[in-house]
This record gives sequence, structure tokens and C-alpha cells, in this order.
Amino acid sequence: MLDILVAGGGYIGLSVAVSIKKAAPHLTVMVADGAPEGSWKRDGRASAIAAAASRMLNALGVWDQILPEAQPINKMIITDSRTADPVRPVFLTFDGDVAQGEPFAHMVPNPAMVGPLIALAGELGVELRFSTTVDHYTNEPASVKAQLSSGEMVQARLLVACDGVKSKLRDIAGIKTVHWDYGQSGIVTTVEHERPHEGVAEEHFLPAGPFAILPLRGNRSSLVWTERTADANRLVSSDDLVFEAELERRFGHKLGTLKVVGGRRAFPLGLTLARAFVADRIALAGDSAHGIHPISGQGLNLGFKDVAALAETIIDADRLGLDIGSLNVLERYQSWRRFDTFRMGVTTDVLNRLFSNDITPIRVARDFGLGLVERMPGLKNFFIKQAAGVAKGTNPKLLDGVLP
Repeated sequence: MLDILVAGGGYIGLSVAVSIKKAAPHLTVMVADGAPEGSWKRDGRASAIAAAASRMLNALGVWDQILPEAQPINKMIITDSRTADPVRPVFLTFDGDVAQGEPFAHMVPNPAMVGPLIALAGELGVELRFSTTVDHYTNEPASVKAQLSSGEMVQARLLVACDGVKSKLRDIAGIKTVHWDYGQSGIVTTVEHERPHEGVAEEHFLPAGPFAILPLRGNRSSLVWTERTADANRLVSSDDLVFEAELERRFGHKLGTLKVVGGRRAFPLGLTLARAFVADRIALAGDSAHGIHPISGQGLNLGFKDVAALAETIIDADRLGLDIGSLNVLERYQSWRRFDTFRMGVTTDVLNRLFSNDITPIRVARDFGLGLVERMPGLKNFFIKQAAGVAKGTNPKLLDGVLP
């Protein structure tokens, strides 16, 4: 019988597995992922890794392998305008360091993160199953019996669901969600540009939604471009000339000639919050527990907070000789994460509704608010530490760079 079965082998599922195995090598851990082996190498997306998450990855021993591909965000610029405006006034800027030589975030291509995590999992003795999903499970007195897509039945003391925002395992556990659709989609692509970005990230608030330019290594940037869903689908399916013309209207000419170098995809945007993070013998982590708007760039970092809290909960319980899959043990993880997740979900929802419109009184009020924050260094410092995940509080040890 396994100690822990992790359903989903993306960066969250892999991080759960290696965090636990690193601190408690005697526990047996399996990761089952539906994607074919090696498919992660073709993922053209990139993610913003906050300072607290990079500290966690450093404690796990993979940050040195990730760092050569990681682009520090040295500065963040926020504007608010219409698409056709010839000038986009800057209302708010954030310097990028939370400590001397420590940027508040890095942009990392997803393969540069997943590859080292897979390698570490193998080194630690985590059993990896690719092209394999957890299709169903039932509760036994002291374990779960899980049916894999291969037809195999496995037993585990704890099942960790990292199977995405439409989690099948969450539904089987009977955990309800709060959900609403924004009627928006996020277009994700990568561009090359003529001039260097100097590590500057930009978020342009436009009437249809935010247009984020996030720096990558070299003269490249990752884009998260929010549009109304019908417009996003039209843009993604349009020919290259139309797509690049619309892109240039939003991106501007400050970095010279643009060229789309990655595929383009549109993802529907909504808010999904699980009403509970745990049930008997199962814990939710990452998008299975929460799916939020990318307006704050915090989706992945919320998932890493889940990883750190869940790993510490399980390791502490194991050291005390407690049943790691019991509801009493898992309640600690839920109480640690649920309020923070709810708060971030509400924050991103309010920000999206506030900035994704062209109503003049609201525009005037929000621009005044941005300008006010710009003139208050203490408040700006508070916001940057919150975004970086290094504000004083009750962070799990891994987010402070310490193994539990």
C-alpha cells in the first residue's frame, strides 16, 4: 500500500511529491499523470514565480537548475487607457526587489520548471506513472482504493488531487464549488521584439481586460491578453496578419518590431473556489482547489502555497505518528489555506470588475486610487511584499526557504 497517491503531474503535483519525499524519505509516493511522458517539453507557456515560491524551489534543490532560464522582473508598470489612445499614462510603478538582490518575481518557461522537478522526483524514489489518470476512488476504513486508467487498482493512505480546475476527483469526493464565468478568455503567446525589455513587466488595463507583457530571457516576452471570449476566439483563429496587427495595437512600438514565436491559445476565464479543501483521505491542491483570474499573476503561487502547507501538515503528522490521511490531520491544511485563497479570489474578482470596463466615473476613481498608491512608498512596499509572498505572517516553512 502507498502512503500518498498524487493525481496530476504538473508543477503542483510534482512539487507536492518531492516536498514530502525530501523531508520524509520513508513515505512511499506515486504520481499519476495523464499526459504522455516527455510532453511537458512542448509546453510553450511561462509562469510568474514569486520570491516565496523561488525560496521553496531552492530549498527543494531545483532552483539552481531553473535559474539559467529565469528572467528577473526588475520593475512593474501599470497603465490604464483605451486601446486606441496614442499615449498610455503610467499610474503606478513597482521596483522589483523585496530584498537586496532578490527580485519579487521571476518569469520561468514551464518546461524549465517541470524538467528539474521530474528529475528530482526520480532521484528521491517517487514512482512516476505517465499516460495514467486516477479515474475513480472509494474509501476503505484506513485508505482509499483508486482505479487507474491502466486498469490497475492501488491503495493509498492519502489521495492528493492536483487534476485541474475541472477536477473529477473533487466531484467524486462530493466537494462543491463556487463558480462563475467572466465571459472573458486569456490569449497566451510569446513574442520576440527588436529592443531589450530590461526586465520590465507591464500591465495595461484596457476596457476588455488586462494586457500583460511579461519579460523572458533574451528579447522575448510572454503575453497574457484578456479579451471578451468571442473576440478572443476570433483573434486566435484569425490569420497571422490580423493577429499581429491587433497585437501591435495593444503592445505598442516601444520595443521595436514584433514577431509571434509561440503558438497562440485562448483559455476561458472564471472564478472557481472549492467550498472545502479536504474530505476523508483526500486533499485538493492547486487548480483543483481554486481557479482565479490571471489579473494578479498569483494563480501558480497560490498553488505553491498549497504545496508548502500540505507538505508541512503531512510531515508533522507523520513525525507524531498520526494517520496522515485522517480528516483531523487534513483539517489543519484546510484552515491554513482556505481563508487566504478566498481572499485572493475575491481580490482578483473585484480588480477584474473594476478595471475591465470603460465607465468614465469608475475610470476616474480607479486612476485616482492608482495615483494615490504611487505617492505612498510604504503602501507600495506592502503590496510588493504581498505579491512576492514574503509578508510577515504564518507562512509554511518551505515558503521561507526551510525544509519542514
